[in-house]
Amino acid sequence: MNPAFWKGKAVFVTGHTGFKGSWLCLWLQMLGARVTGYALKPPTRPSLFQLAGLARTMKSIVADVRDLARLKMALRRTKPQIVIHMAAQSLVRDSYADPVGTYATNVMGTVNMLEAVRGLKSVRVVVIVSSDTCYENRERETGYREDEAMGGHDPYSSSKGCAELVTAAYRRSFFSGIGAAVASARAGNVIGGGDWSKDRLVHGALRAFAARRALRVRNPSAVRPWQHVLDPLNGYLTLAERLWDEGPAYAGAWNFGPADKEDRPVSWVVRELVRRWGREAKWVTDQTRQPHEAGLLRLDCSMSRERLDWRPRVDLGMALDWVIEWHRRHASGENARKLTEEQIARFQDGMSR
Repeated sequence: MNPAFWKGKAVFVTGHTGFKGSWLCLWLQMLGARVTGYALKPPTRPSLFQLAGLARTMKSIVADVRDLARLKMALRRTKPQIVIHMAAQSLVRDSYADPVGTYATNVMGTVNMLEAVRGLKSVRVVVIVSSDTCYENRERETGYREDEAMGGHDPYSSSKGCAELVTAAYRRSFFSGIGAAVASARAGNVIGGGDWSKDRLVHGALRAFAARRALRVRNPSAVRPWQHVLDPLNGYLTLAERLWDEGPAYAGAWNFGPADKEDRPVSWVVRELVRRWGREAKWVTDQTRQPHEAGLLRLDCSMSRERLDWRPRVDLGMALDWVIEWHRRHASGENARKLTEEQIARFQDGMSR
């Protein structure tokens, strides 16, 4: 990712009030981009969006991606050059409780974004942010490559597979050699400071440890592609740059996951959190019946490494250290925006070496 590229660029980010979107918007502002966000109100209280004061330093539109007319109006008025679509219902267990809302947001929200961009002359690049769960997961040891079948057992995973199919159909039908260059990006399980979403392992652990309660773990043996939030965000920005410069050559699907050795079971992550936190931390297995979640999920990111020269910069141990540092310093009274910008600067410094 070339920091100088982003200075002065007009960037439209959906889902900017969420955890991942807040990190992205802070980074884009540090790079000198002109950022507009479009999303519902922050999904958690507290939220990084609110604590970092993002509404004061960017144009923030509170609206729903399911509202096509409103989305079209926002894009026409702001005239972005680059669109990064991140708005989603992102929780597996919530998708069981509200499958209709999950499909409406994740599938029709993607349809609406691509339809709104179609014919908008200002937009040169569109990155649709998807998920590692979009693949038809057969619980195999090898990672999934970008050309493998879409699927998904639960409504959330299925909705992400559907969104990928929508993106591919729109790209072939309406953006093949004309208009914006459109790509999708599939990341792993992101962690980072300022994530207060429910059902998140690391946040749940830190909250339990701080309260001197035992963390209840649903599926200790489940293996996930864990990564610090800045690694996939670096991938999205790198991809957007290539789409800007070379368009059709990079218009497609891309994986941005951790190195193979960083695919760890939940139990490993919990033990490392306990070790780093201290003696008062403890955990137990939750024996209550749970809805189905994938037991093994890996990504093959060789195409991103070879063609984008992208690779993860933060190993899992360092990522856990950064998350604990962020939350401990914030709990002691330090400013959330300052903490986040400090870690972004640390990440960028590592990239430049």
